[in-house]
Amino acid sequence: MSKETAFEAVSRLYQEFMKLPFPPRLAGADRAGFDLVMLDSDTAAWIFIWIKNGGELEAQGRSGLLRCIARLDRVIPALSEADDPEYWHRLHEMAQLVAESPPIVTK
Repeated sequence: MSKETAFEAVSRLYQEFMKLPFPPRLAGADRAGFDLVMLDSDTAAWIFIWIKNGGELEAQGRSGLLRCIARLDRVIPALSEADDPEYWHRLHEMAQLVAESPPIVTK
């Protein structure tokens, strides 16, 4: 059995994540100075673009994703149990996998 590649893992995790509802009580909420709806949508968008581009992000996309990760790093510790921290941990995990994966070399 071969190990799942980062691309396969992120693609699978993204499909699972997209089935989850955004925590309804957090619509319009702010944690650690960041709008959670925007943080969620921005992070998921960069992950989607990475998947759509076959595991590649241009410099602007990488910068945007790293900014989202830094924000998640500040937001996650500020969450209460009622804020559905597992949702945010999943988003952070995907973003980290994307940020840490080397560019895919194609021939």
